[in-house]
Amino acid sequence: MPAKKKTNAERFLSAYNNIDYTLKSRYDFSRSMGFSDLIRKCVVLNYIVRKNEDTLVDYGRLRNAIVHNNDDFIIAEPHDSVVEDIERLEKLITAPPKAIDFVRRDVLTVEANKTMYDVITLMSTSKYSNIPVYDKNGLIGIANGQKILDSFGQFLLAGGKADVFLEHVKIEDMLSRIENSNYYDVAPVEITIEKALEAFHKNSKLLAILITKTGSSTEMPLGIITGADAMEMNKILDQYS
Repeated sequence: MPAKKKTNAERFLSAYNNIDYTLKSRYDFSRSMGFSDLIRKCVVLNYIVRKNEDTLVDYGRLRNAIVHNNDDFIIAEPHDSVVEDIERLEKLITAPPKAIDFVRRDVLTVEANKTMYDVITLMSTSKYSNIPVYDKNGLIGIANGQKILDSFGQFLLAGGKADVFLEHVKIEDMLSRIENSNYYDVAPVEITIEKALEAFHKNSKLLAILITKTGSSTEMPLGIITGADAMEMNKILDQYS
């Protein structure tokens, strides 16, 4: 005997309950917390919730209009489009897509002892503006086109010669002069689109996230996420179903 087809209200409540349970479990919130309060608190923790905050709060109110009190006695049926949308959000929140499935995997790398001429030439021919730099111990940083240009300008302003910078300064030398490394990050292969976008949101200086097997800088890259990729990922979330 075929399974009974769920009504729109039943589908809506199933998605709603899964969202509620997942967020409370993931962020260790009280089971008794109201849905609207839960969403407000998750805004600072979850990119997908923040992006859909008002919609999720509205769905919390709609849930109360669909059932009578807390006994799940259904008194209204939501529209097809509403059900489809909350099921889309349920999928994004409970099982967000992995970033590795949507980013470039043929990551171009460069050795730490290469000259600036080598690195700039590689950037020009490859059209990549963020190239991970490795020495024998692993990742030491990411060669970024804008940071190279800034360093070149500072070198010239200090009285240096262009040919000296290009032929004698190594990329590891340039990277060692950068005051901090918060312009890049390393993440495990399990990182989701939501987590990646959250990282870019929290760190306005972040230029790239390098994906490795376990998130260790001693491992070779499996993929790379840049600021441009983050913009595309936003579109993926909007179209995800």
